[in-house]
Amino acid sequence: MIPPTDGISNWMHMFRWIVKLIRDEYGIDEARLVRSAVLEADCGLQIEDVEAVVGTIATSFAVRFPAGVLDEVLKLDELCMLASWLKGLYKQPDFLSDGYAAQCRAANAACG
Repeated sequence: MIPPTDGISNWMHMFRWIVKLIRDEYGIDEARLVRSAVLEADCGLQIEDVEAVVGTIATSFAVRFPAGVLDEVLKLDELCMLASWLKGLYKQPDFLSDGYAAQCRAANAACG
């Protein structure tokens, strides 16, 4: 079951929402879902699972992740910061390439 998005007002709330999503949908022990966790290696997600998580975030928060998101995001906190920025809840993450950040701004008015 996808967690409700009510009350998500900052990146920490977004992080907690993503942790709940991964925990509940993929049965990943919450102890493994720390900020620095690499989505595939540390969390145990397959590439298809990560793509599904990104899709669920996009649908739930009405944001658009441009193609190539998995080339930009490796860790759980990076996914959270990117999603939060796309939603207008966080500053532009400094780990993004300039080209990808421009694509994000073009696709999401809230982060422009």
